[in-house]
Amino acid sequence: MAETASRRPIKQRSSGWAKWMAGRLAEADTSPDLISAASVAVSVLGAALLLWAGATAEPFLRAALFVAAGVCIPLRLLCNLLDGMVAVEYGRGSSAGPIWNELPDRFSDVAVLVGAGYAVSSSGFGVGAPLGWTCAVLALSTAYVRELGHGLGFPADFSGPFAKQQRMLTLTAAAAASAVEPLWGWRGQSMLIALVIIGLGTAFTTARRTRTLALRLAERAGPEA
Repeated sequence: MAETASRRPIKQRSSGWAKWMAGRLAEADTSPDLISAASVAVSVLGAALLLWAGATAEPFLRAALFVAAGVCIPLRLLCNLLDGMVAVEYGRGSSAGPIWNELPDRFSDVAVLVGAGYAVSSSGFGVGAPLGWTCAVLALSTAYVRELGHGLGFPADFSGPFAKQQRMLTLTAAAAASAVEPLWGWRGQSMLIALVIIGLGTAFTTARRTRTLALRLAERAGPEA
């Protein structure tokens, strides 16, 4: 986590509130690895809330569960922001930091996307679960191509259009829409549409990163290759 060259570019990192929060965590001697672990816990909670919401018929409880799940998703991103800041800006990174920086994100991606898929299935759309798993696999593929390129000596490619932040923003918006969608007679369609968008966008992102990596390799090999 101490390698700044492979850090995801996040503009909020320079904001005053983020610096203040990271500073307080550093003063409390909070391990960035613990913050990374917290991101997984929040994601699993969000996935559980999505599952519960999808299976709930009572409209007010269903709305509250979707709102709570929608809060968990940006909390996961906040943990991802703060763990890196505490590790790098405040020098609290451990030797295992690079592992904690990467693996928890992958577990979190799978948890929330699969949870959203099963929530759609519980709402009556059987395609939801396989769609959630498809989105999870595609999310892992974007990270795989990024790390493959980085392992080959190239700068980490965080290009979109559906990198992690965009996927989570779409899920957050879908959770908010799902909370109120009964007002226009829907049940599960908001999350279903979001997963379709995430799946298509993430597939395109994987293809785009793969093409960029192939071009970089070709450029490195030279015209005679």
